[in-house]
Amino acid sequence: MKLFTCQSCGQVLYFENTTCTHCQHRLGYLAEEETMSALEPDDETGGGTTWRALGARDGTRRYRFCRNAQHDVCNWLVPADSAEGFCLACRHNRIVPNLAEPGNIEHWRALEVAKHRLFYSLLRLRLPLHTRQEDPEHGLVFDFKEDMAGGTKVMTGHDDGVITIALKEADDVRREEMRKHLGEVYRTLLGHFRHEIAHHYWDLLVERGANGELEAFRDLFGDERQDYQQALDTYYANGAPADWQENYVSAYASAHPWEDFAETWTHYLHIVDTLEMAGAFGISVHPAEVPDDGSLSTNIDFDPYTAETIGAIVDAWLPLSFAVNSLNRSMGLADLYPFVLSPHAVEKLGFIHRLVRGQPLAVETPLPPGPA
Repeated sequence: MKLFTCQSCGQVLYFENTTCTHCQHRLGYLAEEETMSALEPDDETGGGTTWRALGARDGTRRYRFCRNAQHDVCNWLVPADSAEGFCLACRHNRIVPNLAEPGNIEHWRALEVAKHRLFYSLLRLRLPLHTRQEDPEHGLVFDFKEDMAGGTKVMTGHDDGVITIALKEADDVRREEMRKHLGEVYRTLLGHFRHEIAHHYWDLLVERGANGELEAFRDLFGDERQDYQQALDTYYANGAPADWQENYVSAYASAHPWEDFAETWTHYLHIVDTLEMAGAFGISVHPAEVPDDGSLSTNIDFDPYTAETIGAIVDAWLPLSFAVNSLNRSMGLADLYPFVLSPHAVEKLGFIHRLVRGQPLAVETPLPPGPA
């Protein structure tokens, strides 16, 4: 994530801000220009329906808010001359919660915060994003669904472009209960979105790839044609192999090659976006009081979203994650990144890196693991 500032007063902004707390300018996100912009009412139309974006490259262009802004779940902008009512992120919604139900607006808002952060990354990576109108068979849509009284429980998952997110995952207490029940070390809304979108891009970029992507995937992750449900049943009955950390980014990744890909993709987005944020703050890591052969030091002076190799990303990530884990422990908190990246896991991250960048999928030389 980038670090944004108000073009009117220079105040630092969060991605979710709708008003500058210093100068009170209205704010909106220009997805096409990847920037948060201070806004001024369009004098030509009045009424506060169209806006001039101070951060836009074209000062003559006018914008309006996504239709979901009326529910305070979106702060993205749409060109005023566009026929679209929804922004680049919200136009993929198919089912949203019933807002007449108490608490649903807050839960929907939490889902949209995570989803918009996902879309920030997808747009930064220039990945294909087709709606169902553009691709009726495989276009991307989101269903945010809640359990019905006496009915079938909603399961978070993906099916041929349809990503279903169970609304109960937006309840912090219920999500934490599920995390403990499943023995997970990490469970977040953003993690759910990044995981499920991975299955969508496996379909698009691997299964339907035209340059040997499927064969390269099977060589590294395994054969996805093994029975998926049986693999999950075995995982939930027996758990992950004792040596899972030698081959996977997470225990769940060991369940099936599809889940290995999805978990690795999720970690790739975690790492790249966090590195971008750290770099935007000018964070560097150089331990002063311990021997260091270089593995604990880094200057994050590059754009992780456009880095040429996974090596550059991992070289920066290992020192940063060790440092922030140590900071969290100093506050009595769990590790921010409670995972160890083995050489084989780094190979798989390299596959994801080359896949999203359209590079040849030959495996790079793995890097040694960082500090545990």
